[in-house]
Amino acid sequence: MRSKRALAAVGRCQLAGLLAVAVSAVGSLVVLALLLLPIGAGFRLLVPAATALRALSDRSRARAARWTGTRISLPEPLGVSGNSRAILAEEGFWRDLAWAWLEPWLGGFLVAVPLMFLWFGAFGALVQPFVWQHLGPGNWYAFVPVSSTPTMLAALALGVGFMVAGVSMAPGILRLHGRWTRLLLSAPRRTELTRRIAQLADTRAQALDVQAAELRRIERDLHDGAQARLVALGMTLDSATRLLDSDPSAARGLLLEVGETSARALEDLRNLVHGIHPPVLADRGLGDAVRSLALDSFLDVHVDVRLAGRLPAPVESAAYFAIGETLANAAKHAGAREVGIVLDHDGLRLRVSVTDDGRGGANPAKGSGLRGLQRRLESFDGVLTLDSPPGGPTTATMEIPCVLSSPKTSSC
Repeated sequence: MRSKRALAAVGRCQLAGLLAVAVSAVGSLVVLALLLLPIGAGFRLLVPAATALRALSDRSRARAARWTGTRISLPEPLGVSGNSRAILAEEGFWRDLAWAWLEPWLGGFLVAVPLMFLWFGAFGALVQPFVWQHLGPGNWYAFVPVSSTPTMLAALALGVGFMVAGVSMAPGILRLHGRWTRLLLSAPRRTELTRRIAQLADTRAQALDVQAAELRRIERDLHDGAQARLVALGMTLDSATRLLDSDPSAARGLLLEVGETSARALEDLRNLVHGIHPPVLADRGLGDAVRSLALDSFLDVHVDVRLAGRLPAPVESAAYFAIGETLANAAKHAGAREVGIVLDHDGLRLRVSVTDDGRGGANPAKGSGLRGLQRRLESFDGVLTLDSPPGGPTTATMEIPCVLSSPKTSSC
């Protein structure tokens, strides 16, 4: 599997090098439009040129995320409604242009490094053994003078080493290229701050709505459950008190009913507390709480916990209920029979992966449950990534930024 990823990275480095040529051509077209602005001809050329450049930069952002997991924030859309002056006023356009001029040189050189090792190694391993006798006494491969069979074998071994080095370094070089792309193409700081403020305002409003809905649910459950039973208990006690002297046997029966009613009221209160914050979550942590959730599910649930410590209580609670909602969706909508849950922490964020063998085709835009799950995670700056092709399987990946706060107390 690792060798396949390394070979795929080599192909992607080759593709990135070829795409750098297209970037250079479009960047040159934009510069030509800018040079023609003083005579007026550049205004008509700038809009299509800038639009083409933005399309290339957007594809580069998408490739960085797909190939290396490097997320690059998008700039504001170009004002391409025939208004060249609006384009010139946008910082994102100038960032695209700087990338178009630097990418073919610095970015292209970066992805060319593993390719140079690979192709130079291929020459030594695949070509040199067959042609060294025809190249004369001045034939050198790297630092090896190839003039005899032993030196040819040494060149062959060196070529294999170069090829292995090129393939091995390709994934790291590709990740470095992704970070380089993010440095040039990420949205301006002002845009990111504006979006962050809007996101915080939105998540704050959503958190208040969720809190209000939760309070209404608790009030409704109390009113319909424990409160009604306690009222009935008080009325039964009053009746038993009146019958205590005149009909002791009837009073005894009412007191037995009071005991049963109080037990049911206590069970209602326990269920209510469990819905707010399960005791196992507070006592044992997220790992054991999810195991308990898996045991309560009628699905075949496998839980893999890789947490080396406890998480902040709000994060544990959010992750617990998010996993519970995902399990409910898998049982109710996906028709799944088996579910795998993996909990991991990379030092910066909690990562929860829930995979089911259901029918797939899940779409957050069509399900209120998934939208509610997204809102729950957004309150913690978390994200939900859903991979659900028709026919399955479905994998929901939840990430919440947090730190491990204490040594683990779970039995995992």
